[in-house]
Amino acid sequence: MPKFVVLTEGFAGTTYELTAERTTVGRLEDNTWQLAEPSVSGHHCEILLRANDIVVRDLNSTNGTFINGVATREGVLKPGQVLRLGQVEIRVENGAPPPLSSKKTLGHTLPISGGVKLDELDQGNRALTSPFAKKSDKASKVILYLGLVLGAIIILLIIYAILQL
Repeated sequence: MPKFVVLTEGFAGTTYELTAERTTVGRLEDNTWQLAEPSVSGHHCEILLRANDIVVRDLNSTNGTFINGVATREGVLKPGQVLRLGQVEIRVENGAPPPLSSKKTLGHTLPISGGVKLDELDQGNRALTSPFAKKSDKASKVILYLGLVLGAIIILLIIYAILQL
């Protein structure tokens, strides 16, 4: 039987074994599998067992359904892939016991949403600059010039007062 293992902190280690042909997943209690997490929609997705395939179908969720970081409306899940519902990440397992090796494979990079986009790479260093607009220096220059003029006037008045004594 296919099994889902939740990876997200706070839910880590929670498992759900697929036993029915149709499983609904969402935040509300009327789902087959309830995931009480704010980023998961009330009725987020459904999981269908079709022959040897595990099909996930998004139910117009607010925060989306992703398979290995790619947004999907409907897709086939394979063992080892990560299903993300809102901010909850879930690994698909085939129900067989895990291998005896305790070493983690570090050869795969997991994509993050909102990562670097190709058109940003063409912009060179502009992609690394602050997203906040730089304020105009006009006001600073005006204040500086007024300060210099007032300072000069004060110095001239002091010199004039000394010469009058």
